[in-house]
Amino acid sequence: MPELPEVETTRRGIAPFVTGRTVTRVLLRRKDLRWPIPRALTTKLPGQRIEAVERRAKYLLLHTEAGSALLHLGMSGSLRIIDPDVAPRVHDHYDIVLDSGKALRFNDPRRFGCLLWQKPGEVHPLLRELGPEPLGDAFDGDWLWHASRGRSAAVKTFLMDQSVVVGVGNIYASEALFAAGVHPKRAAGAVSRTRYARITHEIRRILNYAITRGGTTLRDFIAPDGAPGYFERELMVYGRAGEPCKTCGTAIRSGVIGQRMTYWCPRCQH
Repeated sequence: MPELPEVETTRRGIAPFVTGRTVTRVLLRRKDLRWPIPRALTTKLPGQRIEAVERRAKYLLLHTEAGSALLHLGMSGSLRIIDPDVAPRVHDHYDIVLDSGKALRFNDPRRFGCLLWQKPGEVHPLLRELGPEPLGDAFDGDWLWHASRGRSAAVKTFLMDQSVVVGVGNIYASEALFAAGVHPKRAAGAVSRTRYARITHEIRRILNYAITRGGTTLRDFIAPDGAPGYFERELMVYGRAGEPCKTCGTAIRSGVIGQRMTYWCPRCQH
């Protein structure tokens, strides 16, 4: 599933091609994805100038005066800037055609993505209960420490709670906890303020670095096929069960925490 760095990389990849452009038409090849696609996408979006492309958590918003298109990549979705005359592939579900002669095309084999509408001056229900952005000023160690008081859930599960902080998915939660030296099974309420400051620092550092690594594929957003980022080649614990820790050599362990596979070093994390 695309996580925050992949979504931010997508935002940065498409923004230069869509910002300031006028939507000429919205071509839907199906009426629904994860949810039905609102009629407003075909009646209100055409003719509107895209003023900005924003990321909120793992959602992308194309802002116009008439409202905002709300996009989510789901588990397998991707966006490409493409010539609208290029024949669609099997899972190319919609095109947002622009006055530049290009189109923003969405491909999603599993159809867990979405295309929704946010009215001007309103916040879509999917966005209302979200916590702060991990790269924003409102997110710091004090925020995590206060939010965690009385929480018995594992700290990894706590970090993946979207009402606590958005966009820290399975991979990056595992990596940040390793870098901070905190065991993922430790109760969130038992983690000190000092250690939460370290966790916050590592979340920011790792997400920012992952975004720069994903950024090496920005040129592929104008090609018929995208390409993955390269951060996966540098993972310290995620997906490395049984392999030696790159820091101490101890075998990486794995287990299910909060219904998600988790990886940690039993020596480096406590």
